[in-house]
Amino acid sequence: MYTLKIKKLNEEAIIPNFAHKGDAGMDLYSIEEVVIPPSQTRLIKTGISLQLPKMTEAQVRPRSGLALKHSVTVLNTPGTIDEGYRGEIGVILINHGKEEFIVEKHMKIAQMVVKPIYDINILQVEDLNDSERGQGGFGSTGF
Repeated sequence: MYTLKIKKLNEEAIIPNFAHKGDAGMDLYSIEEVVIPPSQTRLIKTGISLQLPKMTEAQVRPRSGLALKHSVTVLNTPGTIDEGYRGEIGVILINHGKEEFIVEKHMKIAQMVVKPIYDINILQVEDLNDSERGQGGFGSTGF
């Protein structure tokens, strides 16, 4: 089992938690009230910082309920929090809806998933092995 250390930077902060046993994502909460006009983005503060376990990252992902009910989602999804980052966790929300959206204090605004990372050796080469797909990119498998 891994241990995720969380520091409260603000007394209003809520420690991330899992809604149900076995959930992959833990809820992240806002510490402030913020209005997001239609087609606009805002950085929402959580009031926490993390110390991730060695060789892990945290991914910040949207909440399906906010997306479905309000057209509000995480802009850079998944947002990556690197193991060595110790600053406040912020969530960039975008309002794709037609009405302003109010982020309330203590509202669940995103979910965070902790994932393992691999220690990768980067090697520059002159050639790569062929593959069945080859260089087929965007739209190469049809629509």
